Amino acid sequence: MPEGLDDPETLLADTGYFSAANVEACEKAGIEPLIAMGRQPHHPPLTERFETAPPAPENPTPVEAMAHRLKTPEGRKVYALRKQTPEPVLASSNRARIPSIFVARLDKVRGEWNLVTMAWNMKRMLPSPPPDEAVRGLAPRKQTVAGQ
Repeated sequence: MPEGLDDPETLLADTGYFSAANVEACEKAGIEPLIAMGRQPHHPPLTERFETAPPAPENPTPVEAMAHRLKTPEGRKVYALRKQTPEPVLASSNRARIPSIFVARLDKVRGEWNLVTMAWNMKRMLPSPPPDEAVRGLAPRKQTVAGQ
C-alpha cells in the first residue's frame, strides 16, 4: 500500500467482477464488497428506488450478506459513487477509438497516456456537429442566406 493511503474499506465493482470467490476474498481481507450481481437498469421505477430494504437474512453467506447490503438505501448510495470514477471517461475513450493498449515500454507509457488524454481533452473542447450529420459522418453544411 502506498504511503499515506489508508487500507481500503469498501470495494465497488460492476457485474463483470461478481463471483462468490471475489466476495469471499474481500470478506477475508476485511473489505466490504459491493459488486453488482447482474445488469442494473439505468432508470429504475420510483417505487423501487425508494422502497425500504428487506429484512437481513439470518446466518447469511458472504454473497447473501452483500446482496442484502446492495438493496439497502446506504448500500445503493455507496454503490452509486462508482459514477464518480474515471471509468466513464475511459469507456468513452474506447468508444471514440482512442487506443487503450499501450505499445511502448513501461517508461514510455506516461508520454503515450499524455497524448491520449490530450486528444480526449481537445475532442471535448470542439463543438459537436448536429446529430444527423455526425451519424452520417458528413462535414457540417455551410450556412447560406436564402436567395443568394
